[in-house]
Amino acid sequence: MLIGDKLKFLSMLLTLKCVIDDNGEPTDKLSPEVLDFCQQHGVTATNVSEIIAIKEPAIYKAIQEGLERVNARATSNAQKIQKWVILERDFSISGGELGPTMKLRRPIVVKMYQEKINEMYAVEKEN
Repeated sequence: MLIGDKLKFLSMLLTLKCVIDDNGEPTDKLSPEVLDFCQQHGVTATNVSEIIAIKEPAIYKAIQEGLERVNARATSNAQKIQKWVILERDFSISGGELGPTMKLRRPIVVKMYQEKINEMYAVEKEN
């Protein structure tokens, strides 16, 4: 989810695609697509928590490189994503982040992850 409305710069909340359990809840287990991505980058992690716990360098670097490619196409600095964070769980209907039609419920996500959002912008305010 892209964040930046009325803020100094753009940032993102990222999720890694997870296996969904029988109740529609996202688990800590990475989906087969993400596992393939990890293996391509020499990472043996199978859970989201493993990647976040050690800020898996290969995965974080791959995401940063992808964002840099996107930012290279931006027409101004205001359109560039400057900070991002990987969340512990994928967005889901049962978690409240998605509505029944799978649309992102932005105000709810902002409220749920306000602390992480504040952390991304706090460092900037100190400078």
